[in-house]
Amino acid sequence: MVASSHGLVERHLTPRIIDSLGAARIVNIVGPRQVGKSTTVEHQVPIAEYLTMDDDALRAAIDLDPHAVLAEHAERHKHSGKPVAIDEVQRVPAITLALKRIVDNNRTHGQFLLTGSSNIFSGRKAIDSLAGRVRTLTLSPFSAAEIVMARPCLLLDAVTEHPGGVPVHALPAAVPYSRTEAIDLMVRGGFPEIRGLADRERRSRYMDYLNSIIEKDVPPVADIRKTTELRRFLLQLGARTAQELSISAMCDAVGVNWRTMSDWYDVMSQLGIVRHLPAWSSSQAKREIKASKIHLMDTGCATAIRNETAVSFAPSADPTALGAILETFVFVELDKSLPLVNDSWELYHWRRKDHEVDIIAEAPGNRLALFEMKASTTVSASDFAHMDRFFAGPASGYTGTAFVVYLGDRLLPFGPRKIALPLSIFWSYR
Repeated sequence: MVASSHGLVERHLTPRIIDSLGAARIVNIVGPRQVGKSTTVEHQVPIAEYLTMDDDALRAAIDLDPHAVLAEHAERHKHSGKPVAIDEVQRVPAITLALKRIVDNNRTHGQFLLTGSSNIFSGRKAIDSLAGRVRTLTLSPFSAAEIVMARPCLLLDAVTEHPGGVPVHALPAAVPYSRTEAIDLMVRGGFPEIRGLADRERRSRYMDYLNSIIEKDVPPVADIRKTTELRRFLLQLGARTAQELSISAMCDAVGVNWRTMSDWYDVMSQLGIVRHLPAWSSSQAKREIKASKIHLMDTGCATAIRNETAVSFAPSADPTALGAILETFVFVELDKSLPLVNDSWELYHWRRKDHEVDIIAEAPGNRLALFEMKASTTVSASDFAHMDRFFAGPASGYTGTAFVVYLGDRLLPFGPRKIALPLSIFWSYR
C-alpha cells in the first residue's frame, strides 16, 4: 500500500463541487472540523475571493449589515464567473436572509460557495426561504482511496450495471495488502493533520479535537452548559460505534435525561460527528420506527476514544473490538462514495431476532447491495447465511448482490450474486 505522505491530496468531491456551482446559485459545503474544507476551496476550486468569518473585523461588519457587505463583494465579482467563497459561515447565522436577497436579484448560478462545520440552512425557516437556491454537499475525512491516491470507489455503480448480480470480472483487481496495513489504515483515520502522527500524539490530538468541537462548533448550534457531561457523551458515542442506538442506555451512562440526550445526538449528527443508519423495512413508512445504528464519522477518532491502537487488534486479541471498527470503516467508505456514484443510494441496516445485515445500500428500482463484515482473512459460504435469508424473505422482490467484506486479498464468487470482497476494494479503483 502506497500512501500519500505529503503534498495536496486531490479530493474526490471537488468535481461535484464545481459541477454544482454550474447548477445552483449557492453551494454549501458542510463537514466536521479539520477535514479540509478550507484547503479544498482555496486550492482545488476556482474562486473569485475568499472570505473567512474567523476575521473579527469582517465578521463584525457582516453582523452589522450582512446584505450591504455581501452585496458589495458579489457585485465586484459578478462578471468573473467565479464564486465568492465564505468560510466558517456558521459563525454568522444571520447571513442566510442576506444571501437570499442577493441571489433573488441575480439568478446567476455559482455566486457563493460556503463552508462550515454545521449546515446553516438546515432550519425550517432557512429551508423554506432558500428552497431551490442552495445545493449542499458533505466533505468527510479522507477516504482510503484518497489516502493512497486512487480513484473513487465505484462499487455501487457495478451493482447498478448488473442488477441480477455483480460478476467478479466487473470489479477491479483487489490491491494486495496485509492485515497489518488494513488495521493501520483504520486506526490512523482520515483527518489530514492527525493521521500521520505516532500513536500517543495522535490520540492526544483526537481528544483535543473533540474538545474543540465542544468549545467552538457546538455553541453556534445549541446552548449547552453541561460540557463535562457532553464530553462523556462523545466518549460514549465512540465506545458504541456500529451499535444500535439506545437513548435510555446512553442516559444512564452519561447522567442526563432523555430530552437532553436526544438533543445532543441531533447536534452531533448536524455537526457530522456521528452518522445515523436507519433500520431497513420493505415499507418506506416504517424505516424510522425501529432502532437505528450509530457510526462515528472516522475510525481514527473512534479508536482514539476507545484507547485502541494497532496492538489492540493483534490476531490474539478479542475479535469483537476489530469487528466494530471494521464495520464503521466500511460504512464511512460507502457513505463517502455516495455523492460520486451515478445512482441515488441510501444506507440502512436490518435486524430481525437473531438475523441481521450490517449495511444495506438501496437504489431506486428495488436494487440492493448487502454488506456483512468479517474481521478475518478467510470466508466460507455460511458467512452469507443472513443475507441469503434476507433476499429470500423481506427482500424477495429485490435485485442486487450480497458482499462479505473481509481481510483477505482475493475476490471470490460464492454462487449467484454473492462475492467475498477484500477490504482493499475501497482503494483498488485506478
